[in-house]
Amino acid sequence: MGLLIDGQWHDQWYDTSKTGGKFERESARFRNWVTADGEPGPTGEGGFPAESGRYHLYVSMACPWAHRTLVFRALKGLGRHISVSVVHPHMLDNGWEFRPDSSDHRDDINGKRFMHEVYTQVAPDYTGRVTVPVLWDKHRQTIVSNESAEIIRMFNRAFDGLDGVRSDLDFYPAGLQGEIEAVNERVYHTVNNGVYKAGFATSQAAYEKAFGELFDSLDWLDERLASSRFLAGNRLTEADWRLFTTLVRFDAVYFAHFKCNRQTLASFPHLAGYLRDLYQVPGIAGTVDIEQIKQHYYVSQRTVNPTQIVPVGPRLNFELPHGREALGEMPAF
Repeated sequence: MGLLIDGQWHDQWYDTSKTGGKFERESARFRNWVTADGEPGPTGEGGFPAESGRYHLYVSMACPWAHRTLVFRALKGLGRHISVSVVHPHMLDNGWEFRPDSSDHRDDINGKRFMHEVYTQVAPDYTGRVTVPVLWDKHRQTIVSNESAEIIRMFNRAFDGLDGVRSDLDFYPAGLQGEIEAVNERVYHTVNNGVYKAGFATSQAAYEKAFGELFDSLDWLDERLASSRFLAGNRLTEADWRLFTTLVRFDAVYFAHFKCNRQTLASFPHLAGYLRDLYQVPGIAGTVDIEQIKQHYYVSQRTVNPTQIVPVGPRLNFELPHGREALGEMPAF
């Protein structure tokens, strides 16, 4: 776990000494948008039109933020249009890395050995964390974005004119955007990032605060899902998929590794079935790799798990019946 400082790599863990033991996530630095016509998006510069074969996605199968983009790529039918490179799950002294001798973890676009080299190819004096996902423009040889929340918005609509893309699926519909944003706001701070706040805390007070906020929100979500199949009414939206990538890792990693251990996700009466419901959407299971997830967290995060021992369990079966059909209809996939 490291970062670039003026373009030079440093193997350096998060410094929580200045924040009272609290973990604070760094904001994404590349914030351009792919748009249907190449006009500028909400942030950054223009010149990134939605074209088949032009863009490449760098991801980790272990990372929940990168997982979001794989979910949207699968659901929207973007596989033929946007290629993918997957880093190795072990993020050690040099950060996210590729394995040139492995077809599963190779950078076939830029031929790099480490993800930080992709960043410095674009910004030689870059300072900051080197994260995935990264959306790469093969034509301009640059990073479009490394902000997962914005990449999934691009995938949701920008490519709808391309052959085979599911333009009938809109996970950010105009009539529900306010509700989606409200759910996203709470879920991001207390659940998506909340597990990290608990796991990376270096003071008891910071850990307990994050722990309390996390389970307050999980209780709130469980109650919300008692009478609604999805989070924003009975329509499947981006709010569900942003939550999904944290929930699917919860019992395998966050419960033990990050000390989020009030209870397992499987013990929530509604969240457990909801997780299985989303997992069983066609195409989603292929975006989930529990073994790479466990390898990454338990081996890479040596400050949290110095022995690097990877637990054998737990037994997980997301294919079990979820029983949520009566609460609303799932879109046709």
